[in-house]
Amino acid sequence: MNPYGRQERGYATGSGISRGRRVLVTRYSRPMVGKPKAGGPLTTHQGDLEQGEDYEGVLFADAAFDEAAAGNCHFLDCTFRGVRFGGGRLRKSRFTDVTMRDVRFVATDLSETGWQDVTLTGCALAGVPVFSAGLRRVTFCDGKLDSVNFRAGTLTDVRFEDCLLRDPHFGGATLLRVSFAGCTLTGADFTKVTCTDVDMRGAELGITAGFDSLRGAMIDTGQLVGLAPLLAHHLGITVAD
Repeated sequence: MNPYGRQERGYATGSGISRGRRVLVTRYSRPMVGKPKAGGPLTTHQGDLEQGEDYEGVLFADAAFDEAAAGNCHFLDCTFRGVRFGGGRLRKSRFTDVTMRDVRFVATDLSETGWQDVTLTGCALAGVPVFSAGLRRVTFCDGKLDSVNFRAGTLTDVRFEDCLLRDPHFGGATLLRVSFAGCTLTGADFTKVTCTDVDMRGAELGITAGFDSLRGAMIDTGQLVGLAPLLAHHLGITVAD
């Protein structure tokens, strides 16, 4: 097996090449770690994560990555199961067609990351910055998100299902077709959020800021009754009998 990856050939010309001559150039693309045969099993990961690495078809199971310096990675068709991230940096990494179950992120830098077609089940995120990230077709199911910062991010077709969200910060984020079915939100900040087709029905809404940014969100009658005192206070309306 070629240790340098896939071989690519072509011709090149330049100022340092004699006029009229073409030189055969051989280049090697970087191989992806763990790439399996089509339809084959995932490759179990061993060791630490590497900065800027590409991981394809890799299983990360029952591992702890403390203070990992693994920014700019690409995880494609990977599975994370029973993994813990303590601190560390995954900034600007991308997760594509990834499944996560019982994964914990504690104070891990996930800012400017990209997530597409990802499912997180039974996962916990605490004190995690996810600001300026892009999430598309992502599902959080039966998870706990504590002080997670989605500020200035773009969430498209994202579903939160039966999750507990404590002090989530969505300030300045763009939410398109986002839902919170069966979730409990406490201390949620929606300041300067742009909402389009955001479905909050069926959730317990503990919103502390950003009421004027909820245009484009859908709530049910019960939620409206619960929010009425807060909305009245925000609008400077005094209710007296």
